[in-house]
Amino acid sequence: MSAFASSHRRILRGALSLTLVTGLAAALVGCSDTPVDAELNANGGAAAAAQPGAAPDEVNRHLAELAQTAADTGSLGMIVRVDEGTGDPVEVVGQAGWTAADHRLAADDRFRVGSNTKTVTATLVLQLVARHRVDLGDRVEGWLPGLVPGGEGITVRMLLNHTSGLGDFFLTPEFLPSLTGQERRTWKPEELLAITPPQDPPAAPGEKYSYSNANYLALGLILEKATGQKLADLIEQRITGPLGMEDTYLPTTGDWDSGPHVTGYEPGSERLRSILAPAVELPEGVGVAGPERPNGNVDATAIDPSWSWAAGGMVSTAEDWQRFQAALMSGELLPEAQMAQMRTTVPATGERGSYGLGVMQVEMPCGTVWGHTGGLPGYSSEIYTDGNGERSVAVLTSTNFGVKEPEAAAAHQAVVDAAVCAMFGKPLPPR
Repeated sequence: MSAFASSHRRILRGALSLTLVTGLAAALVGCSDTPVDAELNANGGAAAAAQPGAAPDEVNRHLAELAQTAADTGSLGMIVRVDEGTGDPVEVVGQAGWTAADHRLAADDRFRVGSNTKTVTATLVLQLVARHRVDLGDRVEGWLPGLVPGGEGITVRMLLNHTSGLGDFFLTPEFLPSLTGQERRTWKPEELLAITPPQDPPAAPGEKYSYSNANYLALGLILEKATGQKLADLIEQRITGPLGMEDTYLPTTGDWDSGPHVTGYEPGSERLRSILAPAVELPEGVGVAGPERPNGNVDATAIDPSWSWAAGGMVSTAEDWQRFQAALMSGELLPEAQMAQMRTTVPATGERGSYGLGVMQVEMPCGTVWGHTGGLPGYSSEIYTDGNGERSVAVLTSTNFGVKEPEAAAAHQAVVDAAVCAMFGKPLPPR
């Protein structure tokens, strides 16, 4: 492994996977008074629009203004959906004007939800635990002989809560070109586990939390071995089918199924280098591949994320994923004992919360939420519920690295905070 990969794995891991945009000001920067309609405004920005069925009250207008400001500041496109558990959900869209030529956002567009997929994978594992097909104390080596480095000391529980001691394969020289779309290669989970390094600095299994996609690739393989079924089929039979999630699936390639979907963007190589300069110097030529777009961006929609599979490969919509999380947290998908196991958390160093088995507990300004985040080239998301699944919120953003600049991050976080407050029916943070 290169010195770059060894020294800076966590920096880009945080930017591309479990991103909560922590350590940045949450106050909105330069909130505008964008009119709430669906037409292009005078300066070319697409005004945020409350979708059909949402009452035109102050909460809707304020969320729409925040979403549009975030879009114009660097988020480029935002879908915000808030369900208070009673009445019609609030659905607003904010979109930078130039992106409308590629695709005009709608609240029901399909989206790559990235690491939110981990919650589905964890739910399937815990369903098998409830049926005594898998035990949380099982050694990984017993399920996957020779596939997981150090698997004789790693348990299924450690994979689920990221305490396995495994590092991530993201920044290995072999994988980085695929991550950024500079190389199109179909990776097998076994191949990615084979190039997975240990944590840096090293940690024994069970010693500490360190987020790794390799953990969930291993869990996907365990699911298939324990059931004799493909993961995509398990997801459809046990999760998306019973819940009526018609716009949700696990793709096996980088292609999208039919239907409208969000166009994802990332900063071009020079902008990306500037964004990450305070933390790391990117190797020459490293950048996200794709057609050039205005303002130093590239279209990252065609990058193949199938490598992420059980760790982050699913496609869904805001409504579908809120339905899943609400069903999960209300106890519809797991028995009480397994829900208690899922909610047993470990401190998540460097994150704004703690990590359970495939879910995070996050402290927000207006209350505690449960859920996950996701990040892939062109896509980032935060989707949460309250403790019993009655209220939920989804914030989907059509860029990942694009919201790492301080002003953009602050505007983006203002949307997330305001949406969660609206979910709880509490006053919105000051503008």
